[in-house]
Amino acid sequence: MKKKKAKLKYNNNSFDVIEIGDYVECAISGKKIPLKELTYWNVELQEAYFSPLEVDKSFKKLKEK
Repeated sequence: MKKKKAKLKYNNNSFDVIEIGDYVECAISGKKIPLKELTYWNVELQEAYFSPLEVDKSFKKLKEK
């Protein structure tokens, strides 16, 4: 079965599924994140992250701006 990318709206402690799918992509690494493993995201940027490492890279990138 082919996996489909989901579209989500990220909230403070949860997310809403806009388009049903199996995964989202990390905004930094591009890695696929299964929805049941999704733990890290940024509400303001509406981005998902694979791990704390990608979260850190995202915040460092924001500080540079």
